Amino acid sequence: MAQFALFGVLGTSWMSRLPSIRSELGLSAGQLGSLLVVGGAGSLLAVLVAGAVVARFGSRRTLVAATAGNAVGFGLLALATTTANIPLFAVGACLNGMCGALTNIPINISAAGVERAVGRAILPHFHAAFSVGAALGALVGAAFAWSGAHVAVQLVVVVAVVTVVRALLVVPSTRLAPPRDQAPADGAPARRGGGVRAAMAAWREPRTLLVGLVLLAASLSEGSAGTWLSLAVVDGFAAREAVGAVAYGTFVASMTVVRFAGTGLIDRYGRVTVLRVSGASALLGLLLFGLSPTLALAWAGIVLWGCGAALANPIAISAASDEPTHAAPRVAVATSFSTVAMLAAPPLLGLLADQVGVRSALLVICGAVVLSLAVAGQVRPPQHRAAAPADD
Repeated sequence: MAQFALFGVLGTSWMSRLPSIRSELGLSAGQLGSLLVVGGAGSLLAVLVAGAVVARFGSRRTLVAATAGNAVGFGLLALATTTANIPLFAVGACLNGMCGALTNIPINISAAGVERAVGRAILPHFHAAFSVGAALGALVGAAFAWSGAHVAVQLVVVVAVVTVVRALLVVPSTRLAPPRDQAPADGAPARRGGGVRAAMAAWREPRTLLVGLVLLAASLSEGSAGTWLSLAVVDGFAAREAVGAVAYGTFVASMTVVRFAGTGLIDRYGRVTVLRVSGASALLGLLLFGLSPTLALAWAGIVLWGCGAALANPIAISAASDEPTHAAPRVAVATSFSTVAMLAAPPLLGLLADQVGVRSALLVICGAVVLSLAVAGQVRPPQHRAAAPADD
């Protein structure tokens, strides 16, 4: 859980200083957005091979390499903002994007190992820890900005502290992760490189791809709220910027509460039922927010949307990790759908928002939620899948 929280701190602490970064680099908002896409491209590149990397070298070595890479990447960002060097900033952003993907997959695989050892659904707690870390990272960025510290100082201080703590936690946090090139479940000896072949084979598994669609919808729902919710409240209801910020805080708070409380629901009612109820909540919340004539009713939609977005991501990761031998490649494949959503959604929704408004543009997410509902049966654990109704 600490690794998840640190991952959240690292991701949001510097993003909260984007106005300062834009000023230091002398860029327009559009130019900065294009530059940040480089980081997303690095993440997509890494996630395509992360399954093979984790299978070949193991979660622990991959996490060590990602931690070191993030330290270098943020160092490059600090140097770039000090010297107004845009190409250097692009290199640092790309490296951080790659290391983010190579962090995300090992910690999720390790968390799934903890969940299996405990014997009940606790993965949402880890994702709640990420949300708490992300909120803390935003507060850290706000504190540095309030103090008047240069953004490069913040980058160096934060990454130094986070790197040291992450390094101390690598061994205990990966103790229950599957070893590299793990032997098959039938007891046959593992062939060298078998994990790499399994990583490539995961792209041909229908269930893994359908679980990826669930993760795509979850990431689109959660990520779009982070990018556009505040602006949608401000533009749609002529509200002050502070009201928009509180609206997004309401979304995050709703999601965090459900992530902490939802594990009992998963244990009691099963993944499929909880995922379907979550999808219905997100769908209703989006419709209320996008079509409501009043801010009060839209606020109720924000709460429902946040509650519905909370559990789909951890449920999808749990489903991809059901079989420890194949957890790394399957999580990598499913996570690639999430990365595509994070890359494509901001610019596409931005173009649509220019035509129909931000609130109306967010209604497009409803289509992805409906798709997630249609394939929800795929997250059922393997031992229960044979007894599932034929229509699932």
